[in-house]
Amino acid sequence: MSRRWVLWFPLVLFGLIVMLVLWGMNRDRDDFVRSRLIGQPVPEFSLPPAVEGKPGLASSDLDDGKPQFVNFFGSWCIPCRAEAPQLAALAAAGVPITGIALRDDPANVRKFLDQYGDPFTRIGADRDGRLQVVFGASGVPETYLVAPDGTILLQHIGDIRAEDVPELLRAWKDAA
Repeated sequence: MSRRWVLWFPLVLFGLIVMLVLWGMNRDRDDFVRSRLIGQPVPEFSLPPAVEGKPGLASSDLDDGKPQFVNFFGSWCIPCRAEAPQLAALAAAGVPITGIALRDDPANVRKFLDQYGDPFTRIGADRDGRLQVVFGASGVPETYLVAPDGTILLQHIGDIRAEDVPELLRAWKDAA
């Protein structure tokens, strides 16, 4: 009996390992780092304009009685380019979007806006990335929905895709 066990044990062990690996690969999981600020007021900040001709951004701009999106982006960010049409669609639907240009040069931000469109009502320059850390943003692009009273309601991590637009539009309308 012990001899049979020695023969079957490695095979059973291998089968268990394969099942665990397959289970781990197929289960739903959320690998994103969520912001601690969801449900909290926007932190105090004041950013200079990222480009000439567009106002900068301060926390006081986000509690003006209207819900709006805050989008962290960079001209160097490939997914930011991919989400540009979706931001344009939200802006065309009347959704106010403010931008925060992350660790970027004003000339590059201007080129980005000229090439991919400018859906932003204001764009602040977070040149050292400190505000990104304060918001708890894990990367770019990252978008937050801010309530009329300045409370952060929602965090969308990653680029906004066409299938995300209806859900974000609904969340914005619900926040109004």
